Amino acid sequence: MLRLAQVEAELDQRWLETKIDPTFRRMSYMMDLMGQPQNSFPAIHVAGTNGKTSTTRMIESLLRAFHRRTGRTTSPHLQLVTERIAIDGKPIHPRDFVRIYEEIKPYMEMTDAWSEAEGGPKMSKFEALVALAYAGFADAPVDVAVVEVGLGGRWDATNVINAAVSVITPVGMDHVDRLGNTIGEIAGEKAGIIKARPASEDGTEPEGNVVIVGKQEPEAMNVILQQAVDVDAAVARLNMEFGVVESAIAVGGQQLTLKGLGGEYTDIFLPLSGAHQADNAAVALAAVEAFFGASAGRPLDIDTVREGFAQVQSPGRLERLRSAPTVFIDAAHNPHGAAALGAALDRDFEFRRLIGVIGVLCDKDARGILESLEPYLHEIVCTQTASERALDAYDLAEYAREIYGDERVHVQEDLAGAVELAIELAEDTDVQSGSGVVITGSIVTAGDARTLFGKEPA
Repeated sequence: MLRLAQVEAELDQRWLETKIDPTFRRMSYMMDLMGQPQNSFPAIHVAGTNGKTSTTRMIESLLRAFHRRTGRTTSPHLQLVTERIAIDGKPIHPRDFVRIYEEIKPYMEMTDAWSEAEGGPKMSKFEALVALAYAGFADAPVDVAVVEVGLGGRWDATNVINAAVSVITPVGMDHVDRLGNTIGEIAGEKAGIIKARPASEDGTEPEGNVVIVGKQEPEAMNVILQQAVDVDAAVARLNMEFGVVESAIAVGGQQLTLKGLGGEYTDIFLPLSGAHQADNAAVALAAVEAFFGASAGRPLDIDTVREGFAQVQSPGRLERLRSAPTVFIDAAHNPHGAAALGAALDRDFEFRRLIGVIGVLCDKDARGILESLEPYLHEIVCTQTASERALDAYDLAEYAREIYGDERVHVQEDLAGAVELAIELAEDTDVQSGSGVVITGSIVTAGDARTLFGKEPA
């Protein structure tokens, strides 16, 4: 673990992940030096504003149920950098992470030198991690990779792959300083992962090129559909070609009936809460159906689908950390995600008193997050993480008082103290049996809370 910490410290010296440079030049150069590892496996590529990570994990779990060896990339991580690269559903071993880093480090340095000579920056931290992931997948080797976009899509470092199936989860207003000021502009960046596919070996038809589209605003949908038309990709849309037929609350999650591309799939248990996760499950199923070529009258094996969904894990997504009072964490970090969290808490649970612990990063829409959660929270504790990007707890509290009023807002500068106070507030003797705490506002907040409660990285 010491060497892993040293490697991460080296990566942190690179250009931060919060910056974006709209070019593939460094990644393409690096992939050429490495022998094009990203072309050694088929891939499913997932972009969007919300639901990317849960959908990616569902797709991968289904593929593993169908006995495929999988690679998975998600970002950012909750607790440990190795979470970003998974082989067969488990974070890459720190030993392998370090080994592969050492193997590709000379190529990074060569790419750095080339880019600087061309007047550009060195490789960013995210580019380095994506290169490491693709090298790890080729090294395993994997049968299929499920790749989550980092930021945007068109110029994202992951987009050096040419996936047979592209997935666009709901697009919302986030990263407006880098992706655009309208839903349409942001959708255009996300839709950049939808690309023309090479012809099949006989040169007649392109190899599979399917786009699976989650719930979208009309403006976003129009942009995504136009991109698909431009590159001759087939499209399947939630609530059109596939969808959720029924979702019933169940102990530990929900029971689903899904309409897939190949037919109806009944009696599916999903160990995640919220209508948004049911939608994500429908998207994930359609993506896997498209990957395997399922079509009307040719569904996937229902028992295998059930097995794949039953094994899904999505840490930090309405994840229960303790009971009495119930404490959840959720990585919601924008108004759209916060609204989905609130709706899930309202639909799937019956809290009579719910306390929020909120920590937000300074480049996020803090007011929007607070407003989205207000109808569901009785009181909130404003806090901040140790991240240098964290919004000051007292500044957050000022925003909160405008929305919640003075009596419902508390402040604790450190997360541990905020959680302790929230539990005390939830344990009001009059409503103790129906009380809960939800810790949210950023991925960093959720990850730090997970560590605070002693959860292992997953």
